[in-house]
Amino acid sequence: MAGQINIDKQETEKGGRYTAVVSGHEAEMTFSRASPHLIIIDHTAVPDALRGQGVGQALALHAVEDARAGGWKIIPLCPFMRAQSLRHAEWADVIQQR
Repeated sequence: MAGQINIDKQETEKGGRYTAVVSGHEAEMTFSRASPHLIIIDHTAVPDALRGQGVGQALALHAVEDARAGGWKIIPLCPFMRAQSLRHAEWADVIQQR
């Protein structure tokens, strides 16, 4: 992994995104808010320059930790987040499979 990855969150009433800038490249995970207690992660983009460095995994874990802290659930619509959620049984408390 690319050391400690700093993740920022931008949020609006309808959704938002988590971003990580590593070596000048930005990766993002976007979400929409379905209700006060449910978000849908709909897209993850990691530039080729950052692939294989754990940046996408760091974004996914951050989303899970944010959901736990905020008391909401995640629907992993994005194929990457869905694959991560199936790989991490310990996230079951916040993942709502469809």
